[in-house]
Amino acid sequence: MAFWKFTALRLGLVVVFFIAGLFLQLGIVLSALVAAILAWCVTYLFFRDMRDAAARSIQSRFSEKTPPTRNRAELDDSQAEDSMLDANPDVAIDADRKPRES
Repeated sequence: MAFWKFTALRLGLVVVFFIAGLFLQLGIVLSALVAAILAWCVTYLFFRDMRDAAARSIQSRFSEKTPPTRNRAELDDSQAEDSMLDANPDVAIDADRKPRES
């Protein structure tokens, strides 16, 4: 959540600085460039705690210690396979292979 808050803050600052640049008649390209640089500078100087929290959330997400996230469909599939194995232990389930063509 910290990553999304920081991203929203930086994007909001880019929009504000871009509109200010257009108001000052800098042109679209120069306004975009100035807005991106100013938004980076402001978030770097004044929002250190939020930036560090966002970096920690990304680091924990991509850490090798973090188990992979599974969506609802994967959880349902594994539950169905487990229930099938409980009902009939002789059934072979090999979800990694494509079905054989007849």
